[in-house]
Amino acid sequence: MARPAQGNPPSRNEGAFPPPASVVLAASVSPRKGPHHGPPRHPSPQRRRRCHRPACGPAIGHAQTPAIRWRLTSSYPTSLDAIHGAGHVFARTVAELTEDRFQIRVFGPGEVVPALQALDAVQAGTVEACHTTSSFYIGKNPAFAFATGVPFGLNTRQQNAWMYEGGGIDLLNEVFRQYNAYSLPLGTTGAQMGGWFRKEIKTTEDLKGLKMRIAGLGGTVLQRVGGVPQQLAGGDIYPALERGTIDAVEWLGPYDDEKLGFNKVAPYYYYPAWWEGAANTSLVVNLEQWNALPKSYQAAIRVAAAEATHWMVARYDTRNPDALRRLLASGTQLRAFPREVMDACYREALALEQELAAKSPEYKKIHGNWAKARDDMRAWFRVAELSFDNYLAQASRR
Repeated sequence: MARPAQGNPPSRNEGAFPPPASVVLAASVSPRKGPHHGPPRHPSPQRRRRCHRPACGPAIGHAQTPAIRWRLTSSYPTSLDAIHGAGHVFARTVAELTEDRFQIRVFGPGEVVPALQALDAVQAGTVEACHTTSSFYIGKNPAFAFATGVPFGLNTRQQNAWMYEGGGIDLLNEVFRQYNAYSLPLGTTGAQMGGWFRKEIKTTEDLKGLKMRIAGLGGTVLQRVGGVPQQLAGGDIYPALERGTIDAVEWLGPYDDEKLGFNKVAPYYYYPAWWEGAANTSLVVNLEQWNALPKSYQAAIRVAAAEATHWMVARYDTRNPDALRRLLASGTQLRAFPREVMDACYREALALEQELAAKSPEYKKIHGNWAKARDDMRAWFRVAELSFDNYLAQASRR
């Protein structure tokens, strides 16, 4: 069977990567810890009064800021316009915020370094930055999993809240600093699908010996219930599934999975991805390069990364429904993981959390903070969010 053709980037009216603007969008951005939604369109009376002074002007100006060129390597296939495209949204937003003084060129996997070596390249200074999945690197430190998402962990809203307001970014950067790096969220996928299987999964016995492409701690949990996890870069998955080197694959969701052609090889499409109720992708910057940036450029990076994060999840949420309909129309068989399988994996995930906390000081420190935030937000979400969603799910079927 032929490998599916690589897709083209979307046209601009399809929500394509934004071109550099002809005007500065936020010349006077100041650093913030939380998500940034852009400068107000109309300055306050106080701001207008301050701007009467001759010294008042943009924080980013040619006389004060250098021209900088960076390279960013992406871990994601260039055919995937949402997850790979978020890197372009980020780079072009940085350029807009700095009047094109700060240019970041995005490279696909393999153009500079292989997809799964992105963090190593940043650490060594081969490139200034990368866009990657931090859980690819749990072999270096299991705490990296929290930057992406852990099995039976937070949903997208909760992950965002913990990262920006719960201390997640700061805690994770204590780990990234050990690898000469600084990191921020750059993209989120929403809850993912559980993957494509050649055979039905009816009990936990069906997982024994199953060779599955799955990354992060989800792979560790799968191994504990008898599966055989395989970590493969996005561009290597389809050939492995087609040849039978692996029996199952998880990647992301309908929009990407359709592009990658998994439905042509494996008929059963399972949900949910209990290992990724939310999955952040990460911007990782060489720490020396980060520290050398002017504060205004650091602020531009923070704003651009937040913008790209919102863009990515919006792109998936608006495109996954139609993609799923097309997959089902083509013969894909949608299946929910049996409760027995979910319960077995849940038990192993909780046990794994405790084991890793006992072995890794970094994991233990982050887990303590993360687990409290998880429990608090789950209690709150049961009151309003869950009851609202459950009612609509039932009422809309009537």
